[in-house]
Amino acid sequence: MTQREAVKRAKGNKEERRKAVTERRERMMQGDDRYLMPRDKGPVRAHVRDLVDTRRHLMGLFMPLVLVVFAATLAQNMLIQQYATLFCLALLIMMVVEGSLLGRYVNKRVRAKFPDHKDRPFSLGWYAFTRAMQIRKLRVPRPRYTPKDIAKVG
Repeated sequence: MTQREAVKRAKGNKEERRKAVTERRERMMQGDDRYLMPRDKGPVRAHVRDLVDTRRHLMGLFMPLVLVVFAATLAQNMLIQQYATLFCLALLIMMVVEGSLLGRYVNKRVRAKFPDHKDRPFSLGWYAFTRAMQIRKLRVPRPRYTPKDIAKVG
């Protein structure tokens, strides 16, 4: 094969690969179990995602609020820095409390729906915690339910 033919072949493969990657990403975002990462696979994890997505969480505000606190700590005023540090500490404590309550809630609901599941309670709670901390628009896979659909998830 000549160099020119090799370049043509590589370009063709690049477009095909890009198209395949786009398709896989879209199917993963839709929640197709075959395309999900191993941590997201299975009906138990899908139920946990649905439980988390049907509620609003204070933890979802963590990333935007950290930017505000970070900007406040850069201020020259010592009083603003102290209040920002205190606010950040209070936010972290509230996140730990809310995360613990969310983990207990999720484990209780999963035990009721899937009595013979093999996942450890801590791993399900941690999965719910990390999902709740993400900004809703950036969650992968996309949420199937909104907070208004709380009655649909059982």
